[in-house]
Amino acid sequence: MDLSHVILYAIVPIIVVMLAGYISGKKGVFSGDDAKKFNKVVLDFALPAALFVSIVQASREDLVKDIRLTLVSAIGIMACFMLVYFVFRMFKKNTGADAAVSALISGSPTIGFLGFAVLEPIFGTSPSVALVVAIVGIVVNAIGIPVGLSLMNASLEKQNPGSTKKESAWKPVIHALEQPVAWAPILAVIWVVAGIPWPKELSPSFDLIAKANASMAVFSAGITLSAIKFTINWQAILGSIMKMILMPAVVLILGLLFHMDPFNLKMLVVAAALPPAFSGIIIADEYNTYVATGTSSLTLSVILFIGFCPLWIWLTNLAIAAF
Repeated sequence: MDLSHVILYAIVPIIVVMLAGYISGKKGVFSGDDAKKFNKVVLDFALPAALFVSIVQASREDLVKDIRLTLVSAIGIMACFMLVYFVFRMFKKNTGADAAVSALISGSPTIGFLGFAVLEPIFGTSPSVALVVAIVGIVVNAIGIPVGLSLMNASLEKQNPGSTKKESAWKPVIHALEQPVAWAPILAVIWVVAGIPWPKELSPSFDLIAKANASMAVFSAGITLSAIKFTINWQAILGSIMKMILMPAVVLILGLLFHMDPFNLKMLVVAAALPPAFSGIIIADEYNTYVATGTSSLTLSVILFIGFCPLWIWLTNLAIAAF
């Protein structure tokens, strides 16, 4: 794949739109609260519509072929998630809650906000792209976030007994699955497995809101970055290294060992190399835990992604050719 195409059609547009959001935030046109509203439109409407309409146009054969994609995504991402947690738990000044937030940030790719914006310009518009976004999104939202919240609550309860409510361990999982970004792709997979033909006449009704997904998500990300204070420290640098280098490397190695479809593997590696999940920052802010370092790690990773995206595509192509 021509790396100049990746830079011009995937990286540069993201920079331009994100910069527009950043400038609008700095000038006061939009605020952090506005970004949260834009994010809600993306996660509750635009992204679910994009995932659903793309997946229902796939075939059963496509889904069977993507079983390895599901396994590698779940094992690779969650292994890195837990590794980030244990590594940051080793720092003397960090509590278990700090480490949990680190995992939610540096152990989770922002697939919901940048997935389509990055993958479609590089790999084209196809059900395969939607399946990668959907599967990684489900791993991050339905597995990673509940695990991170459970670890965080356990630490906060240990520090201040009675400070957190006693809740079922399954409640975060159920809450995650109730979100449209989780159940919409699951419903689409069930639709395909059931063999129900998808009326093409219905697609335009989904496409109109779906097309707002990438642009609004990237613009909102720029506003979010404008509202946070950026400072460099060793933990922020380590978090960025683990997110931008460790996670895509682990996914690439697992994908080769599982003999994944080369095209799917390329998409998954790029998805794993995406900057940290913005949801981790939202959770950090709500719990007032590890906010400064977490936001700094996210900002640094966004900057590093400009170089690491084409680098990982190149490395993946070399690995696939040599394996």
